[in-house]
Amino acid sequence: MGRQVIIVGGGLAGLACGVALSDAGLRVTLIERERSLGGRARSWTDPASGDTIDLGPHVVHSEYRNMLAFLERLGTRELICWQPEKLITFSSGMMLRHRPLPPPFSLLPDMIAGSRLPARDLWSNNRATWRALAFTEDDVPELDPVSAADYLRAAGASEPMIDWFWSFIALAIMNVPLERCSAAALLRVHSQLIGYRRLHFGFPALGLAELFAPQAAQAIERGGGRVVLGTGVAAIERASVVLRDGARIAADQVVAALPPDALRELGLEVPWFEPSPYISCYLWFDRKLGAERFWAQLGGLERLNTDFYDLANIRRGWSGRPSVIASNIIYSHRAHGLSDSEIVAATQREIAHFIPAAAAARVVQAAVNRIPMAITCPLPGAETARPAANALPGLWLAGDWTRTGLPSSMESAVRSGRLAAEEVLRAAGRPAQLALAPRPTEGLARLARLLSRRAAPARAWRTPPRARPSPRP
Repeated sequence: MGRQVIIVGGGLAGLACGVALSDAGLRVTLIERERSLGGRARSWTDPASGDTIDLGPHVVHSEYRNMLAFLERLGTRELICWQPEKLITFSSGMMLRHRPLPPPFSLLPDMIAGSRLPARDLWSNNRATWRALAFTEDDVPELDPVSAADYLRAAGASEPMIDWFWSFIALAIMNVPLERCSAAALLRVHSQLIGYRRLHFGFPALGLAELFAPQAAQAIERGGGRVVLGTGVAAIERASVVLRDGARIAADQVVAALPPDALRELGLEVPWFEPSPYISCYLWFDRKLGAERFWAQLGGLERLNTDFYDLANIRRGWSGRPSVIASNIIYSHRAHGLSDSEIVAATQREIAHFIPAAAAARVVQAAVNRIPMAITCPLPGAETARPAANALPGLWLAGDWTRTGLPSSMESAVRSGRLAAEEVLRAAGRPAQLALAPRPTEGLARLARLLSRRAAPARAWRTPPRARPSPRP
């Protein structure tokens, strides 16, 4: 087509956009200020061990349609290590597996057995669960101003159920405490988790960025484009980018695949979003600590770590090695005053809650990564503030924080890159459908959504009045 597009940002969103446009015949120049690609999903070689580690451990799941299609295009989809027989194990010993029941009942037997909550507490979840089953993006304006905690209490969820289940979901998946989470954001992700009977998690069998970064760069370069690393951008203007050394690169169109704070530093008017920081901890042990790949700790901020990954049971070629356990401290404000050695010691104690042998094992090496932003916090009001790809005149936006109809995640990042590529192609006179929408939910979840459409707007499960925000003065 003879057209050039500049993409600023070499994370998942920028690379997904660049590959899609290169495949469509456009020449892409991708500019990344770091000397490596991957953004918040980047990997590197740990100098002490020689192992490839990630900024933080990540999971994918079987409904990541855009992410998996991206890996398929790059030839690396088979490098996901799946665990289809169970969803997740908790440090309490509870294991969630899909039973041969329609959603959302496939996980219910294990939840009932593992929760040890009275039936009245489990039953108190019904109204919120039904609303999650019926959730669509049309519900976001009504639910987004409300905090998830206020919504759940107004919907009748009991305090034991909130403490046991919802606090964990908010922190582990939404990256904020329940009291600071948008009800729309929480119900969206709950809808996706319970809407598919066979949803399961997978883990990169190599360093995460090794699954996409070099392959995406090669695809862009094979399409006649180029990838420029270690180069900062001073300004993004209409149809051009000014580098920090003063050089100007002209293009037909520009895609800004950067987080919101980086765009604001460039003088672009995007909404302010609070970042959710996290800390990832890698512990190399002197012995094997079991066969579990992945487990999590229920509860909220009273625990330090949220989830754990034994890379010796995940990475290719590591099965005979002693355990290398990575963990995430989500919404890590509570750990800011701790030294690296204190974090390592606390993490080892929490691993020992699940694997008692870890208490006597020796940590031969450790690495602690402090990350300023995992995702933007889905605070009340944040979902409606997420901008569309065409929100700014003269350029397109991409990033997991933009309006993708998905929680901020790797899947949201890849979908945003494809949505931005659609806008670029439409402006070039080559409309194409690139971004994949979530697959229709199954079982009762599908029925609930159909009933919700027929009953709207006079549906009985609307947001309870007590959960509505106070009118602004």
